[in-house]
Amino acid sequence: MIKINLLAESKRPAAVRKAKAGPKPAARANLAPLLLLLGLVVGLAALGLHWWQLDRTLKAKQAEVAQTEAEVKRLEAVIKEVEQFKAKKAELETKIGIINDLKANQRGPVRMMDQISRALPELLWLERMKMKGSTIELEGYAFNTNAVASFIENLDKVPEFEEPTLKDTQALPSGVYKYFVSFTFSFAPKPRDGEPAGDGQRPPAGPAGTATSG
Repeated sequence: MIKINLLAESKRPAAVRKAKAGPKPAARANLAPLLLLLGLVVGLAALGLHWWQLDRTLKAKQAEVAQTEAEVKRLEAVIKEVEQFKAKKAELETKIGIINDLKANQRGPVRMMDQISRALPELLWLERMKMKGSTIELEGYAFNTNAVASFIENLDKVPEFEEPTLKDTQALPSGVYKYFVSFTFSFAPKPRDGEPAGDGQRPPAGPAGTATSG
């Protein structure tokens, strides 16, 4: 026969009986909104953190773009200065070229007269020189035809002169010869062997013995 001690059960503490009984349905119902609210707060916090990171990245990119735009503007100013410098350099080079051409044109006739003077042999002198473009015509007198031949040979040795041509030789009653020589010239020296002959001394003046250029 089984005996149940109902008195001992009734004497146990109320807390023990409540623990065995478990949570009430009302308590479980109040816990669900709290969990939902907690999840919403966590989600909002995660979303806010993500937005903060995106905003920080966006501001960093905007700062980089602003810095790049400032660098582009600075480089544009530098490029403009470089272009101005190139334009001034080209203008200066053009002016220098013009000045050099003018100097070359000034030195050309002086050098040409010097070469002709050096080519004059003995017993021959120059009476007249005429320039037509790049052609030079010489007229003068010589005591013999050998002096005229030597003069033509000396002129032919000058790099700036083309091969001279004896156009005419006239024997005068006075015993001298009048010659006419022409040749073309270029201020750009041509590669030739030999140097201009002649000692550079002019013979005594003959008839009208002053050289002039026409």
